Amino acid sequence: MTNVSNAFDEQKVLAKFLEENTLFHAPDPEIMEDHRVGARNEMEESVLSKGMDPHLVNEVRGRLLAALDESNTMIEQMGAAPGAKWGDIVAAIFTANGDLSMISPHGVVGFAGCCHYPIKFISKYWKDDPTVGIRDGDGFIHNDARYGGIHNTDQSTIVPLFWKGKLVAWLSATIHEGENGACEPGGMPAAAESKFDEGLKMSPFKIIENFQIRRDLQTFLQNSVRDPKLQYEDMKVKLHSVLRLRERVLKVLEEFGEEALIGTLRKNLEDVEVEVRRRIAELPDGTTRVVAFPDSTLRENVLMKFNLAVTVKGDRMLLDFRGSSPEFLNRSINTNQASFKTILLTCFLQNIWPDLPQTLSILSPMDFIFDEKSVLNGSFDTPQAMSLIPLFKAMTLPTIPMAKLSYMLPHRYTSIVAPQYDQPATLIYGGLTQHTEQVGNFCADINGNGQGGRANADGEHSISPPFAAMCDIGEMELIEEEIPIVRLGAFTLAKDRVGFGMYRGGLGYEQIATTRGTGFWGFMTGCTGSVFTPSQPLFGGYGPPVYPLCKIRNIDIFEKLKSAPENINFDIIDLMNNQPIEGATYSTHDMGMTFELVQPGEVYMICQGGGSGYGDVLLRDPALVAKDLEEELISHETALDIYKVIIDPVTHFVDEIATKELREAERRARIARGKSFDDFIQEWNTAEPPAYLPYFGSWDDRNVIYGVSNGQRIRMDGDKLNSMFMPNPKDVLIGELQAELSRARLELAKFGV
Repeated sequence: MTNVSNAFDEQKVLAKFLEENTLFHAPDPEIMEDHRVGARNEMEESVLSKGMDPHLVNEVRGRLLAALDESNTMIEQMGAAPGAKWGDIVAAIFTANGDLSMISPHGVVGFAGCCHYPIKFISKYWKDDPTVGIRDGDGFIHNDARYGGIHNTDQSTIVPLFWKGKLVAWLSATIHEGENGACEPGGMPAAAESKFDEGLKMSPFKIIENFQIRRDLQTFLQNSVRDPKLQYEDMKVKLHSVLRLRERVLKVLEEFGEEALIGTLRKNLEDVEVEVRRRIAELPDGTTRVVAFPDSTLRENVLMKFNLAVTVKGDRMLLDFRGSSPEFLNRSINTNQASFKTILLTCFLQNIWPDLPQTLSILSPMDFIFDEKSVLNGSFDTPQAMSLIPLFKAMTLPTIPMAKLSYMLPHRYTSIVAPQYDQPATLIYGGLTQHTEQVGNFCADINGNGQGGRANADGEHSISPPFAAMCDIGEMELIEEEIPIVRLGAFTLAKDRVGFGMYRGGLGYEQIATTRGTGFWGFMTGCTGSVFTPSQPLFGGYGPPVYPLCKIRNIDIFEKLKSAPENINFDIIDLMNNQPIEGATYSTHDMGMTFELVQPGEVYMICQGGGSGYGDVLLRDPALVAKDLEEELISHETALDIYKVIIDPVTHFVDEIATKELREAERRARIARGKSFDDFIQEWNTAEPPAYLPYFGSWDDRNVIYGVSNGQRIRMDGDKLNSMFMPNPKDVLIGELQAELSRARLELAKFGV
């Protein structure tokens, strides 16, 4: 008995020692895997059990939304980062437990949707820690997506709100800052081979005391990035926008009382969850599936499978991502499930139920399943700086199965819409400006993605990024004053480069850029979709085409323009096909390009992608085809070859009889080309991926995952995934060149040379 008692005492001592001497507070799986709204706290239960006046709730909600709107506007008007200027920001308010209740009406949902993770981390680990604590006037900073976030370029300021000594809410402000000291400027390093290449990785820590930024920590952060001015300015911007929000919420407390605020924040969550359950219950029970295939790690071309099965049963929904690509040990395109769920929240609020209040409880009736160590559920040690690649797919993947589930409903909450172009097509930059300031960031062109075709209309052109419907592209004249990038020509809609259909997607625009006034500048891009179509179509439409990166180097375009400007038409196809600039080097590349230095006057060109098409092209109204032709959105070849519409090239009038005959002929040709499903499967299906294809993900069985690690194909069980290791592309190229040199020497040896 004594031995048992001694062992018990020793165990208590050991447990106490471990509790008081934790080596490292890594991300807490209990927090990071929980996307649901927590249970009511004691105060919430007390308030809501008595019932609340709906008119009071409506008034308090209105006051809070106005306060959030004001705070968001302050960030946009004062922010120094390019992202702040075009709306890549948000202000938000959370319950005392850390659940997201409300965000500003025109902010980025995802930035707020991920902040509940660091708030819950702070509450769990720092609240009772004697070296940290949570007090009135404190504020915390955070950017590491592994503790909750989209990616590490986004920095959040998080402030607790106290009322009469009691914590009643949390407030936050977030900006996509860009530059964060990563191995490549601009904060999104495609070249990152480990998380230690990503720059700042701030777990939530206290940086504000007595409503003032601590100068020692501020200096540490400024010392860790290329643009210390940007870091300081936007830390102040976020703090003061949150303080303005705090001031407004305190006014609500003074006027309406503590119970009104606490009850409204909680009721907003619960009301939305009840409505989401009702809407899910309207859907037919069953499963729909979709897959997507990003074509690049941003270092090499590969084919990665993103697998999704959506199952509805009663008032619950299951999103099953098993069978997707394994994670990459030394590529930065991994994400974690918390970030991924946050973007799924954005997708539902923008594309499926945009009429609902923007709040976390959208996800409460949903369950998620991931394979461990998949690229969508990356482990703590994987680099995640370019998590945008899987995250942007999360914005569009659910739209296809949800369209199929919602199509038969007598009442829809938005138009059925095909997927938007879902890639971050923009130039990321770094170097010395014309003002000799060191900077690194990215251009706002990311915000011109074409919308997918809708059930009743074409998609809008260059409408927004997929993650933020309220963003703009910024003022290029102001940008050119700050940095040495010069735009050559207008943002011209890219003719024919869109998803065709009964309703076509919206077009994206061309981006043609050069530099001047600096001797040290460089570009990078971070896109997939240069080999395999980036976005899937809906109900028989076409996906958008692939989009390359084009370069014209070894020239100074400004010198050429001085002598013969009339010979140069700033159109990507014209420039690349006709090559009007003598002596220049023309080349086409994948849009996943790591950072490279450029010389003044060299030209870089990319295209913002178009949305996917909706419906069969043969069902498109010929008058709409003629209108697109007249507006120079499509060519005569597209009208004839794709839409089978015959249009007079001079008058643009449709020959309706000839068009009808041509379309009927095409329908007969389709039937002639067709084959039975069994014959198609026998011809199409193979036992495993082709040997030549660097393929990642399941093939015909989601429990069997293929990958390529260190140049060798491997096969894994879905519940026992390994991390993929990719050789450095430079080492691969060196090996190829050495082999070529060896072959050349052998050939020369035959001639005695």
